[in-house]
Amino acid sequence: MDTTILSSTFFLTLLMTIGLLFFIRASVKDRTEELQWVTEQPEEAILPELQGYFDRRAYRVKAVDGERNQVTFEGYVRPSWFLAIFLTLLAAVGMLCLGLILSMVIPQGGNVFLGLILLSPVAGWFYWQKSGRMEQVSLQVKSLESSGDNSTQNRITVTGHRDELAVLKQTLGPRYSQG
Repeated sequence: MDTTILSSTFFLTLLMTIGLLFFIRASVKDRTEELQWVTEQPEEAILPELQGYFDRRAYRVKAVDGERNQVTFEGYVRPSWFLAIFLTLLAAVGMLCLGLILSMVIPQGGNVFLGLILLSPVAGWFYWQKSGRMEQVSLQVKSLESSGDNSTQNRITVTGHRDELAVLKQTLGPRYSQG
């Protein structure tokens, strides 16, 4: 086989392997975001509703700051079996490709390089060890001054993991407007 083709294929496979490693590492990255909603519901109705929501999601109250009108919830986020298996399969395919290319580039090694596929469970193990962790969600309610009419509006600010905020946003539905 032509050495130019082999060297360019090896280079591309090496880039793919580096990308795979960054993808696996990014699977456990912290993705904290902040969302704000505005509602005309009174604060006395908002807080119990959100407290019940987080209780159902297995979060517990960690801290209450009455001065800033803020509540911090904490809960354990379990790792996903699907993602652990998916990352292991991706790593297996990536290591198989790298092993095939290495066995072609360095023919003296024989098929020893195909043993790289045995490293693929490390990807699932890495994800499983790093993704199961305690997450915090911070909730703050502020009263907004309204001009003219007698209705009071409250601004709800929630800071937490983006997946948790997406579920909260879907659950709250049309009662709250994003602001």
